Amino acid sequence: MTEAYKELMSRSTPSGRRPIIITLGGDHSVALAALRGVNSVYGPVSVVHFDAHLDTWYPTKYPSSWPTLQSAFTHGSMFHLAYNESLLLPTSNIHAGLRTRLSGADLSDYEDDDAQGWERISTDDIDDIGVAGIVKKIVEHVGTNKVYLSIDIDVLDPGTAPGTGTPEAGGWTTRELIRILRGIEGLDVVGVDVVEVAPAYDWAENTALAASQVVFEVLSSLAKKSRASLKVEAEAKDEL
Repeated sequence: MTEAYKELMSRSTPSGRRPIIITLGGDHSVALAALRGVNSVYGPVSVVHFDAHLDTWYPTKYPSSWPTLQSAFTHGSMFHLAYNESLLLPTSNIHAGLRTRLSGADLSDYEDDDAQGWERISTDDIDDIGVAGIVKKIVEHVGTNKVYLSIDIDVLDPGTAPGTGTPEAGGWTTRELIRILRGIEGLDVVGVDVVEVAPAYDWAENTALAASQVVFEVLSSLAKKSRASLKVEAEAKDEL
C-alpha cells in the first residue's frame, strides 16, 4: 500500500501541482501508508488528528499472542510508528475531540503522547472555548506547515455516527465538526483521510451520511483554496 501511495503522489495533475489524496476507510492504520506517500514528496508534515482516541500508543500496550512486526501495526499505534519513522514534524501535531480511556491506571499514555510532540484538545474544550477557540488553537499550533488531515469518524458522538468499531459517548455533533473544518480551511493540507466507518454497524446509514458530508466539506475547502491560488497565479502572469 505504501508503494501505491508513493506512485499516486508522484503523478502530475492538469494544473501541474501534486495530487492531494483523500483516503476513505476503513481501518485507521491506513494513515501510516498515506503519510509515507506524502513524505516521499513533502518530507515530514504536521498532522491534525480528529479522533476520540490518541492513536499514539506503543504497540506493546496492545496484548497480542503473536509478538511480530505485523502485530505492532494497529489502528491505535500508527502515529507512534509514523513518529519513529520521522514522518511527522516535531511539536506541531495536534489531536482534537479526545475523550479516550487510558490503557492503564497511570498517565503514561499522555506522557508517551507528549514525548512524541503532540498537543491535545478534548471534546469538552468546545464547551469552554467554543468552535472559534478550537479553530484558533489548531491554526496557531500548526501554522504554515504542510498538513495531513486525519479524521476518525468516532470523533462524532455515537448518537450521530454509531457505525464505527470503537464508539465513545459524548462526542461532537456533525455540525460542530463541520464548523471546525471550515474554520481551518486555510491550512496547507496535502493529504486527508476519513476513516473508521464500519457499515456492518451502520444499520440506518447515519454514519455513512455523516462521513460523506465531512468528505464533501473537505473537498469543497480544498477546491476553494486551490481556485483562489490559481487565480492569484494567473493574475501574476498577466502582470508580466
